[in-house]
Amino acid sequence: MSSAVVLAYSGGLDTSIILKWLQDTYGCEVVTFTADLGQGEELEPARAKAAQFGVKEIFVDDLREEFVRDYVFPMFRANALYEGTYLLGTSIARPLIAKRQIEIAKQVGADAVCHGATGKGNDQVRFELGYYGLKPDVKVIAPWREWDLNSRTKLLAYADEAGIPVAQSKRQDAPYSTDANLLHISYEGNALEDPWVEYSEDMFTRSVSPENAPDKPTYIEVEFEKGDPVAIDGVKYSPADMLAKLNQLGGDNGIGRLDIVESRFVGMKSRGVYETPGGTILLAVRRALETICLDRGEMHYKDQMMPQYAELIYNGFWFSPEREMMQAAIDTCSESVTGTVRAKLYKGNVIVVGRKAANTLYDDRLSTFEEDGGAYDQKDAAGFIKLQALRLRTLKVAREKK
Repeated sequence: MSSAVVLAYSGGLDTSIILKWLQDTYGCEVVTFTADLGQGEELEPARAKAAQFGVKEIFVDDLREEFVRDYVFPMFRANALYEGTYLLGTSIARPLIAKRQIEIAKQVGADAVCHGATGKGNDQVRFELGYYGLKPDVKVIAPWREWDLNSRTKLLAYADEAGIPVAQSKRQDAPYSTDANLLHISYEGNALEDPWVEYSEDMFTRSVSPENAPDKPTYIEVEFEKGDPVAIDGVKYSPADMLAKLNQLGGDNGIGRLDIVESRFVGMKSRGVYETPGGTILLAVRRALETICLDRGEMHYKDQMMPQYAELIYNGFWFSPEREMMQAAIDTCSESVTGTVRAKLYKGNVIVVGRKAANTLYDDRLSTFEEDGGAYDQKDAAGFIKLQALRLRTLKVAREKK
């Protein structure tokens, strides 16, 4: 039996049922933790609802700045994409929630933590790897793997019996489930489970469709310091405000929608539809700046690391030593990524049209097709090519002897 458990609590129906189930099943003190990660919902009702259940210790924390500064921006320094497309909006939020739950558990003396992730998805793995990585002896309670409330009917019956208010809209299956934070919003399940069926346009909340986006492009200039964005059009922003502003610019121009089938860590394929307007802009403009600030070797080595780095985050290994090793290398590279990128936002597209940096590696004296004043001797290329061809020539001669 647990003496106290820290529950990741949204205030929604599912986690309210979990709260009551913990009280009934474990007879323990429940401490609720609700995180503001920029999901766009009013969180004070979660506090009031927890109090109605007799919860004495209620935490509602605004983590938006920490989320973007310490999780989103470091991930974007790696240009991370899972399976070449997914910007990891759900994945990157879980380590912070897990970290804060463990901090609260230590603060209040709780010996257990609880999450509301199902036994079929990735989030159970992400939460629990975070918990164990930060507090190896913690007890983890995962109701969806323990209880017999395995249908909507049973959940609603339990809620009714326990006196948990259920809105009429919640008594029918939702057309899809969503997860939101300042980086993205995801849509999965039910109406989206057939990967051949197109999503419904009225589903989206953060972007207009590219077809309905303005006919006139929006130009922006994004300034970076040491790999992170700090200003748009000369206006400085905090990390969270920066991402919010990029979201607004991207959403207004139909940017950041993605419909994919991804490989879950637990083994099955899953279809997800995402809106990540600000992240889509950030990835494009940041990479453009790297092209003039990073050496070819740095860029190419980062590109080799990126798929493994992205997979570590997707699978829940944010607190692993290998992710931290990669992060150290990525952050060292980013020390040189300072400058400005100009982009055109137009009907779902981010089109880079300019980039500049004080420490640029681009030298027009070397790259010009005109007279370069002796900066580059074209005769040197002959020896370079011969040395590069040496192994190919040797191989061809040797194998023709057979």
